[in-house]
Amino acid sequence: MSIDIAYPIFRTPDLPAALSTARRLMEFGRHEDSQVDVFAELCSLTEVRRMARELPQGRFSGRWDDTEFDGVPLQNWPPLVAGVLGPDLPADPAAYEGRLPVEYELGDLPVDSIEDVFAAAIGPNMGWINWKWLYWPDVPERNLHGESTHAEVTLLFNTRSRDLDEPADDHSVLVHVRKISIDSRQMMEPYAHWLAEQAGLTIIGPGQSS
Repeated sequence: MSIDIAYPIFRTPDLPAALSTARRLMEFGRHEDSQVDVFAELCSLTEVRRMARELPQGRFSGRWDDTEFDGVPLQNWPPLVAGVLGPDLPADPAAYEGRLPVEYELGDLPVDSIEDVFAAAIGPNMGWINWKWLYWPDVPERNLHGESTHAEVTLLFNTRSRDLDEPADDHSVLVHVRKISIDSRQMMEPYAHWLAEQAGLTIIGPGQSS
């Protein structure tokens, strides 16, 4: 099974500029089947409730331990473990003890249906917008082959890592290509450079694998 590698090509504390840049690159590979997913890590009950007001249609899921529900039927799991939509979030603050950060996700949506409202709602939380099912064309003059399976663009909010493992004071745009490693060299990195050029940019850091 193939996997992708994503290269950062733009970084700024200016959220509108980050979103505009990500969209510009996404539009280069967009076609009728393209879709968008959004995700956020909400680290406080206040942020969970705010997100539920602003984007109630997403699914909220809290932390849990495998051993905590071993042998317990799914229908008997607490709401934040099974995952709930915004209107069904528990009202009792005690239900969130040990469950933070709560993950918010909403996916498989049409392009341009969620991006603006999600970017406005993300606040201080780490998260991302990911545009998928794009198409990177062949570039015969550079002997570069096109890509569709791993043709994606990601906008990271308040972090520089796809793993959301470290907060940052800025936002990063990543371009994805297929990961093909030979003798420790990433063979598709030249394609990532070419894609960055199409948006007037360049690669600014090492690739991040999924």
